[in-house]
Amino acid sequence: MLEKRSMWYVILIAASAGVAGLLYGFDTAVISGAIGYLQDLYDLSPAMEGWVISCVMVGGVIGVAMSGFLSDRYGRKNIMIVSAVLFIISAIASAFATSVTMLVWARIIGGFGIGFASALSVTYISECAPPAIRGRLGSLYQLFTIFGICATFYINYGVANSGSYEWGMEVGWRWMLGYGVIPGIIFLILLVFVPESPRYLIQKGRDSEAFKTLSRINGDEIAKKETQEIKISIETEKNTSVKQLLKPGLRMAMGVGIFLALFNQVIGMNAVTYYGPDIFRRVGFENNTEFLATSIIGSVQVVFTIIAILLIDRLGRKKLMAIGSSLMAIFMVLIGSVFFFEPTNSGPLLVIFIAGFTASFCISMGPIPWIMIPEIFPNHIRGKAVGIATMFLWGANWAIGQFTPMLINNMGGAFTFWIFAVINVICFVFVMTIVPETKNKSLEEIAELWKPKNKNGKLSDEFQTDLAADSRG
Repeated sequence: MLEKRSMWYVILIAASAGVAGLLYGFDTAVISGAIGYLQDLYDLSPAMEGWVISCVMVGGVIGVAMSGFLSDRYGRKNIMIVSAVLFIISAIASAFATSVTMLVWARIIGGFGIGFASALSVTYISECAPPAIRGRLGSLYQLFTIFGICATFYINYGVANSGSYEWGMEVGWRWMLGYGVIPGIIFLILLVFVPESPRYLIQKGRDSEAFKTLSRINGDEIAKKETQEIKISIETEKNTSVKQLLKPGLRMAMGVGIFLALFNQVIGMNAVTYYGPDIFRRVGFENNTEFLATSIIGSVQVVFTIIAILLIDRLGRKKLMAIGSSLMAIFMVLIGSVFFFEPTNSGPLLVIFIAGFTASFCISMGPIPWIMIPEIFPNHIRGKAVGIATMFLWGANWAIGQFTPMLINNMGGAFTFWIFAVINVICFVFVMTIVPETKNKSLEEIAELWKPKNKNGKLSDEFQTDLAADSRG
């Protein structure tokens, strides 16, 4: 059991790293308020509208891909500091953009920062957190993401109500994007006071510094044990490569990790987040009430994400994802029906259905993939595997941002949301058939799940051959 002083220390450093979620949440939500003004100001086509929103994901994918290499060389903390600086620069450049091209480049720079932070925040937390509370501390990134989304929706609403539509088109959207300086500065200041990851310090031969941090978290006895375990893990990783993820015992784990990453994005939540005000305008919201409706959805996200954190270790990951994906499919059918039958007089009904979908997402496919993806891989290959899965997540995020306005424009709202309903049904099937339950299992027990067995319950010959080859290599 952690001492009270140690508990508060680890919560402090985990929360500081988790604030990276504010950057992701802000950027995800702020563009939904600005895009309507930008569309009129620059006469954007649906494809260009999608590009302005999704271009940040290009920087994000590259940032995620580079984060592992850079953090191993320069440290988790230092690269997260770089991510905060890049986000601040992006917010300032976006606010003063004089063309669509300049805005796109500013957002790509911000994407680099968010990509670095999203990959390293959870990694840093998992390397510092005691096993008993690792899951809850790891969920702080998602919680801060939702706080960032909700707060930004209200910021958009406040800015939209600060002047006429013409003012918003010339100046208001600049204030919306410029407010990104605030979460960037908060993240930067907090990082100054947190220690470097013990794992990185040991990797660089700075054992005494690592022991000091581990001792402050868990006490001297556990710190000694963890120091040795980290050293063994680092030695093991020297003989690992991405090719191992294609071998029996890890192929399935990699498949599940990619599945969780993809379905965190493609089930439709980001379509609502990115294009919420536009969606509500299509059913009669006006005079900035579309921003208020979007803010209500943001509040639902916060409430149900907190509920999810309380339920994850009680009900289990698999059960919550199954319940959530089935409910999301139902709500997507209902949302599509609103657009199909009476799109101009069903505003309150649409708010209820989207709120129901959002609540279902936030107790299932919202926070759980962020927790499970690091859980399902063995220590020696976790960093590489999580990086690959996160790249798929960002790629799917880009696709949703890019193609949603094109789908709505060409196929209509009804068929667009019905497509998302089908995707949620597929998600339910995959959760029920291939995703394991990791509730109350140690990381070692989870690793055992992937080892292929023969009819006698023993390790398969192919797996044992690969294992022997790896140990020799």
